[in-house]
Amino acid sequence: MRCVVIGASGYVGGRLVTRLLAAGHEVVCVARSPANLGGMPWAAEVRIAQGDVLDRSSLESPFSGADVVYHLVHAMGGATDFADADRRGAANVRDAAAEAGVSRIVYLGGLGPDEGLSPHLASRHEVGRVLAAGSVPVTELRAAVIIGSGSASFEMLRSLVEVLPVMVVPRWVTRTRCQPVSIRDVLFYLAAILDVPETAGRVLDIGGPEVLTYRDMMQVYARVAGLPRRVILPVPVLSPRLSSHWINVVTPLPIGLARPLVDSLTTDVVVRPDHDIQRWIPHTTIPLDEAITRALQRIRELDVVTSWAGSVRAVSSGTENPADPIPTDPGWSGGALRTDERHAVSIASPEDLYAVVSGIGGDRGWYGFGWLWRVRGLVDKLTGGVGMRRGRRHPDDLRPGDPLDFWRVEVAERPREVRLKAEMRLPGTGWLDWRIEPLPGGGSALRQLAMFAPRGLVGRAYWLAVTPFHHLIFGRLARSLAAAADRRVSQRGN
Repeated sequence: MRCVVIGASGYVGGRLVTRLLAAGHEVVCVARSPANLGGMPWAAEVRIAQGDVLDRSSLESPFSGADVVYHLVHAMGGATDFADADRRGAANVRDAAAEAGVSRIVYLGGLGPDEGLSPHLASRHEVGRVLAAGSVPVTELRAAVIIGSGSASFEMLRSLVEVLPVMVVPRWVTRTRCQPVSIRDVLFYLAAILDVPETAGRVLDIGGPEVLTYRDMMQVYARVAGLPRRVILPVPVLSPRLSSHWINVVTPLPIGLARPLVDSLTTDVVVRPDHDIQRWIPHTTIPLDEAITRALQRIRELDVVTSWAGSVRAVSSGTENPADPIPTDPGWSGGALRTDERHAVSIASPEDLYAVVSGIGGDRGWYGFGWLWRVRGLVDKLTGGVGMRRGRRHPDDLRPGDPLDFWRVEVAERPREVRLKAEMRLPGTGWLDWRIEPLPGGGSALRQLAMFAPRGLVGRAYWLAVTPFHHLIFGRLARSLAAAADRRVSQRGN
């Protein structure tokens, strides 16, 4: 089919495109700013069209010849009156789809009863009704909290649990019921309904296998993330409005997004038996702990965007993880990653510079402040870690999976990159990455990046404590590697 995706730069839309392409569909992506989609791994395999749901005429060309339109945008956090903007946008999509002869509209809304909703959830339901008021059959899927890196609800949960070992929360956090669902399962249903004509013209609820309170979800996150059980103290005086201001302080979510999200958390969002999508599309959804595990597997700054072919192969084989970050995810998503970046320039070729970088550690040491590295290794050994005694498998050859002092080699790609993952005892996960690029006039540029994903407050405090030492060690390390490569070239010339 020819599928039009409105909202391909969004959390769900950006991931859905890959799945639709893998299923053999033709995809047209509609965006107000098409340039924002240029860095997506599927950009070369889709048609990217300029269009705005608030401008009906701009939808005529993208909708021409389309079989299905996916409506995956909403104005929450972006418009002063998001309900009015969503209403007008839905009417434009509905009418433009009818005029173009589209056979179905697919819309992803929010779970919840039909009455007593927050303004945000009420708007999501209204959009579904506006779309369904036209002549084109609509399939409206309703979901609660979507679990995956980049999902606003998940990022709020992640930040609260990571930062606060003790939380004073509104009483509804311990009472309101929610049926979270993984992003993998959301994408499965969005694509699968195209093969089930009976789902047209229906409102269908999707959810994971568990119904929990928000307090339960926080404790599951803490357990999966390796954090101590959180102390959660409910009080009757925190209104949703006050809670949204507190979340804005503690988490990276902007207030315009936090407020409608928190307002929605006071309503039970559970799959209704008479609207359960399982009746039409039987599918085993994954439990919350597995969904969180997938969401924590990758961090934005470490993600290397795969090629389109690799993405499709992963979807086809079932090995893809749609919870991984993508380039258009908001800057506040993906977890807290602390970084220390250094640069150096060498007269050596990338091959020579790579030879020096890949020969680090073991008997050659760490190019300066050796005593600090030895002290760190001793501390690690005394606290039950591996210490610095492992050395290297080979003085020059480096392969992924090799132990290297208290690191493990993750990437050894000659002559471009070496990345080590820390195996010393840390309150988080650490990496040290070197990337080498040739310079136009000869020589090479070295970018050295130390990264640390802290675990809880202890991890954040650890990073602050060692930052002064990083200024000493990492600055010299990058310069010394470049200088060693220069000497290697000079000695060969002599």
